[in-house]
Amino acid sequence: MYLIRYICNNDAMPNFDNIDGIKINMYNGEHWPPHIHAEYGDEEILLVIEDGSIYEGSLPVKQLRKARQWLLDNKSNATSTFKLLNPHLYAPRKQKTKDTKRKRR
Repeated sequence: MYLIRYICNNDAMPNFDNIDGIKINMYNGEHWPPHIHAEYGDEEILLVIEDGSIYEGSLPVKQLRKARQWLLDNKSNATSTFKLLNPHLYAPRKQKTKDTKRKRR
């Protein structure tokens, strides 16, 4: 459902949910590790999708619990959406060969 809303609205930042004033967002052009943004008032926290650990920021304890519960309930969808928004992180890397320098004469 969230993916469809993102594609139809062409948002740069899908707002997945709003739980008691906590905005759950995800951006494109992101970095490792895969994570969500949870905002409450002027505070923001980045939670790692894999295990719900805090990557950066803070929230009040009650809001942190709710954001983590949301992530637990929506982990699969969050993972697939992060991959959709950030394909550059999942593209295979080219291997460098040893003999890449040209010989000068």
